[in-house]
Amino acid sequence: MAELLDLPPLSAELRHFIDWVAAYTLTPPGMVLAMTLRLHMRGVPTPSMGWILAENRPDTVRLTPARQKVLDLLQDGTARTTTDIANAANVGPGVVKGLADAKALKAIKLGPERPFAAPNPHHNLPVLEGEQATATAALRNTVAEGQFSVTLLEGVTGSGKTEIYLEAIAACLEQGKQALVLLPEIALSAQWMQRFTRRFGTEPAIWHSEIGQRARRLTWHAAANGSATVVVGARSALFLPFNNLGLIIVDEEHESLFKQEEGVIYNARDMAVVRARLSGFPIALVSATPSLETLANVEAGRYRHLILPSRHGGASLPETRILDMRDHPPPRGLFLSPALTEQLSATFERQEQAMLFLNRRGYAPLTLCRACGHRMECPHCTAWLVEHRAKKMLSCHYCDHTEPMPPPAPPAGQKKA
Repeated sequence: MAELLDLPPLSAELRHFIDWVAAYTLTPPGMVLAMTLRLHMRGVPTPSMGWILAENRPDTVRLTPARQKVLDLLQDGTARTTTDIANAANVGPGVVKGLADAKALKAIKLGPERPFAAPNPHHNLPVLEGEQATATAALRNTVAEGQFSVTLLEGVTGSGKTEIYLEAIAACLEQGKQALVLLPEIALSAQWMQRFTRRFGTEPAIWHSEIGQRARRLTWHAAANGSATVVVGARSALFLPFNNLGLIIVDEEHESLFKQEEGVIYNARDMAVVRARLSGFPIALVSATPSLETLANVEAGRYRHLILPSRHGGASLPETRILDMRDHPPPRGLFLSPALTEQLSATFERQEQAMLFLNRRGYAPLTLCRACGHRMECPHCTAWLVEHRAKKMLSCHYCDHTEPMPPPAPPAGQKKA
């Protein structure tokens, strides 16, 4: 034995999961184990300093609106760090330091592990109707059964998918179990956190690459001892040593950011399904545009399918038009159709903004015959050829086939490129 690590033991289910991932990905088990143990997590985090209101505040303390916010926040008697106070009161750290220097705050040593506030499943219960209520009831029943199952929650943008899976988390918390929400890092936004806090009265524990080392240690130990009842994080959060995990939510399950392409190569969505199966609890995959793999599992009967076809509250989807460029040819030298330019002009007249998405490499993404609409195709893979004017070449961006630009336009009545 080389060294005895001061870390909590891993459950049998987690050890089985580590072995399974190692075998499936053809990776040495030690590499997968390192993703869970993380040797820098050993030991109890050292205590940090927090602040509470001083028992006898000097009368000479000058109160500004920012300082008053801090004093109001600390009225509940909870000790908080300088950073926590500044973030919660929306003030700068200097405001907290100024109050401390003025003897209005008292320093106090925080415990080695600050407990995470437990989300309250009965706080701010939502009013759900119609399709939302039906899907919520189905998902809550699945969680209550406590058996392995995979549910695809599919719904258009704005249909209330987040509110529905938050209710599944509430059902999990009511059973005294932990829940894990996997999100692509781009979705770990302040807006999502606000929605969670509004529903449960507190923030979840967070795990992703941008948080500091101390915060990661706190979350790791809190997941292991069960004090972090809800953890939201990026793909690596899947390997946290949860004490009593009872539900996994994979939001935006189609996202390629769930794929790790170095070290242990895996798709966190698929490995999340495996962890749920090995431990025997439900998992929900959430998306407005499900991946083909997930849809294939639905069609095969392996996954349950809940669909939200319309937006919540009667909101309508934007009108979409597909224009045939043969029917709406742009002026020579331009690539925007007259119909689009008219809509842009009307938008600007209303003092509104417009956003154009252009997936383009080369001078022109498409080379068409203006007479008949024939497109220039790659002879090898039938992809569209893209004009690169500086080189006077047409190029295929899939197989690298190139060919010279066609000759100048022929006489009228014949095909012209």
